[in-house]
Amino acid sequence: MSNMLFDGLFEKADPHKIFADLGSEHYIYYSEVLLQSAAIANVLIEAGVKVGDRVVAQAPKSMDALMLYLASIRVGAVYVPLNTAYTVNEVEYFLRDANPRVFVCDPKQSELYATLAETLDIHLETLGDDPSSAGTLLQKSNEASTEFSNVVRKGGDLAAILYTSGTTGRSKGAMLTQGNLLSNAELLTSYWKFTQRDCLLHALPIFHTHGLFVATNIVLKANASMIFLPRFDIDQIIASLPKATAMMGVPTFYTRLLDDERLTKTLVSNFRLFISGSAPLLAETHTAFEVRTGFRILERYGMTETNMNTSNPYNGQRKPGTVGPALPGVEVRITDSETCTSLAQGETGMIEVRGPNVFRGYWQMPEKTGEELRDNGFFITGDLGYFDEDGYLQIVGRNKDLIISGGYNIYPKEVELALDEDESILESAVIGVSHADFGEAVVAVVVAAKDIPIDKDQILTSISRKLARFKQPRDIFVVDQLPRNAMGKVQKNLLRSQFKSTFIAI
Repeated sequence: MSNMLFDGLFEKADPHKIFADLGSEHYIYYSEVLLQSAAIANVLIEAGVKVGDRVVAQAPKSMDALMLYLASIRVGAVYVPLNTAYTVNEVEYFLRDANPRVFVCDPKQSELYATLAETLDIHLETLGDDPSSAGTLLQKSNEASTEFSNVVRKGGDLAAILYTSGTTGRSKGAMLTQGNLLSNAELLTSYWKFTQRDCLLHALPIFHTHGLFVATNIVLKANASMIFLPRFDIDQIIASLPKATAMMGVPTFYTRLLDDERLTKTLVSNFRLFISGSAPLLAETHTAFEVRTGFRILERYGMTETNMNTSNPYNGQRKPGTVGPALPGVEVRITDSETCTSLAQGETGMIEVRGPNVFRGYWQMPEKTGEELRDNGFFITGDLGYFDEDGYLQIVGRNKDLIISGGYNIYPKEVELALDEDESILESAVIGVSHADFGEAVVAVVVAAKDIPIDKDQILTSISRKLARFKQPRDIFVVDQLPRNAMGKVQKNLLRSQFKSTFIAI
């Protein structure tokens, strides 16, 4: 018997190989990963963690924070990473909901959480990213045994809970099993051709599925290496690119790189793969990046509840504006949201997913689980899309972002694509606002391109030649930047709140 996830990820681990380059000639070897995660596992056991207990972490990105994730898996606990931007009030909700045995926070915030942890009977540890204030967890692990026998866990056992962003209603805790995480790591390692010769440039946060369960797990599964950066810093990225073979990023990574003249084909001559996800990548960015570097970015589609679902192919056509066909072993279908029947190719509807990657349900929310997980195993993603003539998935928006104006359904993505063709617009977000006659009216919020003034009348005239009247924006608002969450997704709920009282002229 084994710990399915941990043993599966470390199946090919070479103890003498570098796992992570931390800069300044500081390297972490696979042998150290095993020893350090074992030491932290012993600290968790000493803190009273038992099989199935939750370990919640809101700590800065560091190699030790990554070791905490692995240690939690080894002891059979359920790892719950939290966005480091969450406030104390937000964290209190997660602590009350997850009811963890241990909570690990930044040493700088320990005083803020001490009373709350005591009230909720939660064991509090601290973990920082500064050697001068590393925290209690590291201090204790330095004195703990580095021998540990992994707790036996099977594929259906919980490994992690990831809370959704909570843009509408209470945040939901997506329950991910050992089998969910391992199956996706195995699939992606193979599909994206990762091997022990790869070195991944890792600048993503590790409280999210992208940086933790996709990037990190793939490196482990492939016995590869990574350059582990605390955050996206353009100078550090530029300095690291020649040493890496692959990078996973969000669209803003690529737009920032394109803004830097140091990005050249020579700089990335050692590369084989650039991957983008977590938010839509503009077709213009895709094209510009290929012109500059010679590489076509591979865009894919995943969710907190499912990890990865679709991907443009490693070998084959990578189509800008699409997220590719379904991954092997994963079923993706498009359905009518009212009748639940499958739609034909080219028709827009609800995206549903079924496969070994799909989560077990929402933590302590059986009714919500029942609403979004069908009896036949399909998960209703809440995303709207269609399959094109080549079988590539095109996402047109979220169901909650759908605009219904005068009885017509309007998909914001279609309008945004038309707007983004204008040279004066860097990017756009289309939302619906209340309208007395139509129920909702289309409004565009745009960011101006450099040194090109926005001419609303010209843009609206241009749009009129591309879209039916009911799809055209009734007004255009210019902002310095669109509000985004930590993974780069535009927060349209904030835009709807900001412009909800806007008067729309008929």
